[in-house]
Amino acid sequence: MTIRVIIVDDQAMVRAGFAALLSAQADIDVVGEAADGRQGIQVSRTVHPDVVLMDVRMPELDGLSAARELLDPPPGVTHRPKVLMLTTFDIDDYVYEALRAGASGFLLKDAPPADLIAAVRVVASGEALLAPSVTRRLIADFVRQRPAPRRDPALRLNGLTPRETEVLELIARGLSNQEIAAHLVLAEQTVKTHIGRVLAKLDLRDRAQAVIFAYEAGLVRPGDAA
Repeated sequence: MTIRVIIVDDQAMVRAGFAALLSAQADIDVVGEAADGRQGIQVSRTVHPDVVLMDVRMPELDGLSAARELLDPPPGVTHRPKVLMLTTFDIDDYVYEALRAGASGFLLKDAPPADLIAAVRVVASGEALLAPSVTRRLIADFVRQRPAPRRDPALRLNGLTPRETEVLELIARGLSNQEIAAHLVLAEQTVKTHIGRVLAKLDLRDRAQAVIFAYEAGLVRPGDAA
C-alpha cells in the first residue's frame, strides 16, 4: 500500500528536498505541501494523507497548533492523519506538547535521509514509537520538570490486566514489538494484540501517547533503565 504524505515547512528548499527524497520511494507518494500550519491543515483535509511531516516553528500557525487541529478535528471532520514533527533540536518543548496532543513522533531536520524514509514508514504503520531512546529522554525530561497528570492516570491503570500493564511498561521503556515479545517470551502477534487492547482501554491514539501516559501514571519514572 502506498503511503500518502504531505510536507508542512516554511522553508521551500526543505520541502523540495524532502519531497524529492520521499517521492523516489516506491511505497511513498508526496501528495501535497504547505508553507505554514494553516495551509497544512487545509491541504491535509483536502488530500487526506496518511502522514503529515510538520515543522515545529512556522509563521501564521505553528506546527504544534496545527497538529492539535489535525488530531482533534471539529465535528464532521473524520480524517486524522499520523503527524510526524520536524524539529531542529532533540529537546524541544513544542515537540513534547505535540506528542501529548497525539503526534506519533518526531525527527531531527538534519537526520540522515534513510532516517526520514524509515520514520515515515514507521509512523504510517503505527506499530513503533519513533526514535525511542531520544523520545523517551525527551518525555522523561519534561515529565520530571512539569508533571501534568490528566484524569487520574494511575487509577486508569486498574482497568488493565497484569500482562497489559507489563506491555505498557515495556512500551514506555522504548522497546519495540519484537523486543517486547522476546522479553515476555510471547509471539509478536500476541504483543500487537495486547498493545491494541491497552490503547483501546486507556483511550490512547498510539504508542507515543502510551509512553506519556505511563510516565504520568507513575508506571515508569525518569532514569529507569530498560
